[in-house]
Amino acid sequence: MTALLNASGCLDALAAPEVASELDAFVTKTVTPHPREGNPPPRFAELPGGMLNSIGLQNPGIDAFASEVLPRLRDLEIPLWVSVGGFSAHDYASVCERLEEREEVQTIELNLSCPNVEEAPETAAELVGAARTSTRKPLYAKLSPATWDVAESARAVEAAGADGISLVNTIRGLALDDARRPVLGRGAGGYSGPALRPIALACVAACAAAVDLPIVGMGGVSTGSDVLDLVAVGASAVALGTVLFADPWAARRIRSELREAGVEAPEAPHAARPSVTAAVTTSN
Repeated sequence: MTALLNASGCLDALAAPEVASELDAFVTKTVTPHPREGNPPPRFAELPGGMLNSIGLQNPGIDAFASEVLPRLRDLEIPLWVSVGGFSAHDYASVCERLEEREEVQTIELNLSCPNVEEAPETAAELVGAARTSTRKPLYAKLSPATWDVAESARAVEAAGADGISLVNTIRGLALDDARRPVLGRGAGGYSGPALRPIALACVAACAAAVDLPIVGMGGVSTGSDVLDLVAVGASAVALGTVLFADPWAARRIRSELREAGVEAPEAPHAARPSVTAAVTTSN
């Protein structure tokens, strides 16, 4: 069974619950300890090979998220993964601690690789270790494709207590307008879309050979064939990202394509499905 998720930040389940219901789990935008307004506009640019974005982790902060957003997401009855970010090990640990007792949160994905904000001074392994001390929930480490040796990063987060890996986040890119000025307000941004797919395949293959952790593969996925490619190199589940902006019903279409290819794809309603985390963990 190939579970389908969304990539963090590529779908608002509260604005489009019918679209989110097509997924096996919904991954939230990244939540940080304090509210963030994000980066200055413009924040999006369409390019021939994909999309450049520089949102900058805009979010209401963990207090408002826990009191206002989580209850509304719980009411949608969609298995929930929460993406967690920050600028220090303490940030990651504190947000994970707040989520530990929230039964509606199935899994925590640690955003360790956003190219649109300053990075925490600690290593990815140290951030995972800090989060591990604050929660017993499954932890997935989202790694960057820009890492020179992504397999070594995978081994490090596995040793630090990660239960799985998400591959890959966007990669830093820059686009210029006709006046040779950056098209995004911040300058560089995160590049995603079809051009990212070969990079994602290489990263998933390298990490699958290096660790025994389940892997959520993502990056340029737009067809059932793309899903099968990621599964072939070691992904246990697949997330849809940029494609959802152009085709919100991509999950439904991809399930149909997988069925035509003779691959079992889970169907709604969610109540009939097993835990997505369990399905991912046992399939790799």
